[in-house]
Amino acid sequence: MHCRLDELLEERGLTLTRLAEIVGVTVVNLSVLKNDRARAIRFSTLQAICQALDCEIGELLVLRPRE
Repeated sequence: MHCRLDELLEERGLTLTRLAEIVGVTVVNLSVLKNDRARAIRFSTLQAICQALDCEIGELLVLRPRE
């Protein structure tokens, strides 16, 4: 699974810090997600991120072929 958070933030002119404020999570937690190191994410957090970025879950998270 790959998180396209960097790309979506850039397209929308937002910073990770600002998104963290909007969503109500720490920058560290978003950074873990952004760097594809997250093992789990709450549906409420995922929903808040997608609402803040005005995107669908499939735009944020994409399936990557296994290496």
